[in-house]
Amino acid sequence: MSIARQDAWTQDEDLLLAEIVLRHIRDGSTQLKAFEETGRQLSRTAAACGFRWNSYVRKQYNSGIELAKKQRKELKKQKPAQPQEENALLQAEIEVPVQALEEYNEEKGMEGISIRDIIDYLTNLDQQSNNYSEEENKLILEIKALENENQKLKQGIQELEGQLASVKNDYYDLIKIMDRARNIFGHEEKHQKIKL
Repeated sequence: MSIARQDAWTQDEDLLLAEIVLRHIRDGSTQLKAFEETGRQLSRTAAACGFRWNSYVRKQYNSGIELAKKQRKELKKQKPAQPQEENALLQAEIEVPVQALEEYNEEKGMEGISIRDIIDYLTNLDQQSNNYSEEENKLILEIKALENENQKLKQGIQELEGQLASVKNDYYDLIKIMDRARNIFGHEEKHQKIKL
């Protein structure tokens, strides 16, 4: 695996990027494929090529882009696309998370990505979303039940703390009464000993 370059772009590299992207536009391909091809030739990532194209180079080639689009239309008129080719062009234009689709296909034991795969993937995603919504509603109800139980437990704790405070007060009052009683009985015993 080669290491992607991270140095500054040269004019020649910008020109090569523009030529490849314009060719892909003219041929009815995607810009992503153009970025991948350019990245292989320049030892850069497709993302770096895409960023460079969108942030700098594209602005310099507006007329070239329009010309490439016109040429693509003319080519389509001259050579009507076969149904399979139309399907391939449509596939190329649809932006979906390709990696997720490929993983989905691997799980199903299939190779390649078709429109049917995309529809199946999106249907599956929608079902998962519905399942998550149902699960979310269940969790919300469970949270509310736990919050209610928590509130009841807090009230129970407050009641028990109030009872504990009352028992403590009664206990301290009892201790005071017993201390007074000891003092009284202790005082009387001293008087009795003295009399004897």
